[in-house]
Amino acid sequence: QVHLVESGGGLVQPGGSLRLSCAASGSILRIHTMAWYRQAPGNQRELVATISIGGTTNYADSVKGRFTISRDNAEKTVYLQMNSLKPEDTAVYLCNAIIVTYHSPLSGYWGQGTQVTVSS
Repeated sequence: QVHLVESGGGLVQPGGSLRLSCAASGSILRIHTMAWYRQAPGNQRELVATISIGGTTNYADSVKGRFTISRDNAEKTVYLQMNSLKPEDTAVYLCNAIIVTYHSPLSGYWGQGTQVTVSS
């Protein structure tokens, strides 16, 4: 019964910034890789960024140099700092985490998504 809750989405002008948060709750033993995906109308779901349990990060080419993923293990939270936003960044952003609980083996979990709209 793990829950991931995203926050921080909204409307921003091109060139602006947003910081997304995703907090995990439940009977969590250990959180492995955490990731941000996004999906825009008419597009496939796209992997935006990942961060491993050891802190290694990876980014999609489309966001490299503009977005930064980080995590706070004590707070069971992953963040996505988004700078220099472009209209093509408009999408629903979804949090994903690979988690071991006290009741289940290692499994993937999804948040409900948060809308990011970049428009003038």
